[in-house]
Amino acid sequence: MAIRIIRVSGDEILTKVAKKVDEIDEKVKELVKDMIETLHHYDGIGLAATQVGILKRIAVIDLYEEGKEPFVLINPEIISSEGEQTVDEGCLSFPNQFAKVVRPKKVVIRAQDIDGNYCRLEAEELLAQAIAHEVDHLNGELFVNKVIPGTLETITEKPKEDAKKLLKRKEE
Repeated sequence: MAIRIIRVSGDEILTKVAKKVDEIDEKVKELVKDMIETLHHYDGIGLAATQVGILKRIAVIDLYEEGKEPFVLINPEIISSEGEQTVDEGCLSFPNQFAKVVRPKKVVIRAQDIDGNYCRLEAEELLAQAIAHEVDHLNGELFVNKVIPGTLETITEKPKEDAKKLLKRKEE
């Protein structure tokens, strides 16, 4: 396993559409492991393969819930969404930038797991937000293009606050 370099604002690959994964082989499984390790290293909640320079439809999400493994989504498709939620959002590819965006309150997706099995997942609130954000990445769409005007902030001198602390604060 290895920590991958995260592509940041201005990198052209972030605006490209990722290609379908045709075969889940050892190379794909190794990429997934690397993505999870990278996600944890940078204290993120979600990571799309495009963010590590790979144009494949793969995303990993970890809400850091005790006893739960990260979600591995291969070829995810949002098949329905409902409601809206205005949420604070950031992105590992846009370090220190945060803003309010509107995301679906609930999504239903179809994806493959690491073994190639198709699954259907219903997600609400934070998980729905994370899935929508990562699927956007796979479609070459960036959160900074969805920002509610006047809410984008760049934090220049803030102590690092990891995802686990942010999630805990959100629950309080």
